[in-house]
Amino acid sequence: MATVYIAQDERLERPVALKVMHPHLADSQDFVARFRREARSAARIVHPGVVSVFDQGVITGQGFLVMELIDGTNLRQLLRAQGAFTIPQALRYTTDTLEALRAAHRVGVIHRDIKPENILVPTDGPAKVTDFGLARAASEVSMSSTGNMLGTVAYIAPEIATTAEADARSDIYSVGIMLYEMLTGRLPYEGDSPVSVAIQHINSIPLAPRELNPDIPEALEAITMKAMASNVEQRYLSADA
Repeated sequence: MATVYIAQDERLERPVALKVMHPHLADSQDFVARFRREARSAARIVHPGVVSVFDQGVITGQGFLVMELIDGTNLRQLLRAQGAFTIPQALRYTTDTLEALRAAHRVGVIHRDIKPENILVPTDGPAKVTDFGLARAASEVSMSSTGNMLGTVAYIAPEIATTAEADARSDIYSVGIMLYEMLTGRLPYEGDSPVSVAIQHINSIPLAPRELNPDIPEALEAITMKAMASNVEQRYLSADA
């Protein structure tokens, strides 16, 4: 969706992350307007667990975001290096993510693309969620032009895959998938194509986490399975819950 640069804010003399949207996104007439709207929404979220948006704009059709630069890694890189996490580690990252989502949902912002790549892990302090609203902006661009489904299909809530509709519980579903992966070292649904994985999200029940890792407490398994229930009515109502 974008290329990210480390840049220097010359006015305030600080390093920042400069995210420049790829030019093909400008082919969608609605993208630029939606991008501006979503960036403004994301900037309303003020929370230590959310990557701050300092500025946004469009130059020659390309949208850009100026964002807080995080010194550290992300959850995907940690998963690749470590495999399954310890239970305290998995709970810490899950709690950090839910705290950020609680702040976002309170101001009416749904992320729609929670995945390990979007959970940044600073060298100190809580994990931080980034890219609020970008999935929704990019949903205006056709699948053929991006080569990608809305959201990353491994973490996408069934209702987004079927109707493109999302609410707070859609983000909860994605957190449940991440928690499953952190606890077991593998995804609940895998397949040869994005469509086959999306169908599993809609129709399948995953292997229980304790079958892959017996050390997981029964209560934590129950929390994980409730968060990632395919029926939206059976999930937690909110990050608070």
